[in-house]
Amino acid sequence: MKKAIKRGIIIVLVLAALLGGYAAYVFKTYYRLPDMLTLEVKRNGENSDFENGFKVSPGGAYFIMTYNIGFGAYRSDYSFFMDGGKSSWGKDEESVIAAVCSMGDIVSTVNPDFVLLQEVDIDGTRSYHTNQLELMNQFLEGYYYDFAQNYDSPFLFFPPWEPHGANQAGIATYARAEITDAMRRSLPISESFSKLVDLDRCYSISRIPVENGFNLCIYNVHTSAYGGSDEIREAQLATLYEDMAFDYKRGNYVICGGDFNHNLKAGAQENAPEWAYPFPRESLPEGFHMAIDAAMKESVEHNTCRSAETPYDEETTYTVTLDGFIVSDNVQVNFYQHMDWGYEFSDHDPVLMQFILE
Repeated sequence: MKKAIKRGIIIVLVLAALLGGYAAYVFKTYYRLPDMLTLEVKRNGENSDFENGFKVSPGGAYFIMTYNIGFGAYRSDYSFFMDGGKSSWGKDEESVIAAVCSMGDIVSTVNPDFVLLQEVDIDGTRSYHTNQLELMNQFLEGYYYDFAQNYDSPFLFFPPWEPHGANQAGIATYARAEITDAMRRSLPISESFSKLVDLDRCYSISRIPVENGFNLCIYNVHTSAYGGSDEIREAQLATLYEDMAFDYKRGNYVICGGDFNHNLKAGAQENAPEWAYPFPRESLPEGFHMAIDAAMKESVEHNTCRSAETPYDEETTYTVTLDGFIVSDNVQVNFYQHMDWGYEFSDHDPVLMQFILE
């Protein structure tokens, strides 16, 4: 009996030491990138891929798309453990690559002038270490682009049946016109233990000269999805608004797009889960409005995001619009469309907008 008790104590002590060592590793390796980080702007493709003299000018009409590609894992039959589902990784490497390539083909076929992508893994356990930025670049030649790292997580041994692992991911912005200045801004996040789950958050600002001497300032954003308190939500939007208002007051044109992790449709939604938090329109700074409010009703009936608690079922799965654009008042929305791909390649479907600079 004494030997059994002794073994039990030793096992408990070993497990406690392992757990303590792992916790120390996670906290020691956790880091946030510095704020106001200058991003490198690159060209994708040969000279022949670029449209000669592509300029942005007042009165011109341009298309912009935003697409959260869900690190290539969220096929329609996928459920995610953080939402109450089963999986932490994509089904397999082939499935992840096929999904990213399919989404790249969608963007290439639409051929917008500007593209905003979120949840792009460049090295992740969950996506079999597929560099998804390189994959997307195979479909988006003839663009200038920048990439802002959202997070670079330590190895997470959760869930135990399929540890989420170490993942480096971010947001990518593409433009036919030359991006002359790009910056990564850190968003406020929780300082509690939940920061290890929601990880780092950021937005990027890509500035493109307009022929009248001002700039088109494109903001690519992906706000917190998990563990976001009211205080964190408000702080993230306030930080974003401060930069947007500064650019607008200088006479620039501002378009902010991406995954806001708020319900962008006006009005309360019945039986909405807690994570589908209504976007606080009243908080928008002066001179800005939601682009979706200018859309035809039928063009935005399809919601842009599905719940990943279970595989997608058209009849029963909860859907909500988390993706879209905020624009300054000197940007006219000429066309707005939620593209319906039935969440075949991601838990998000893309949003396409045509705008005119006044």
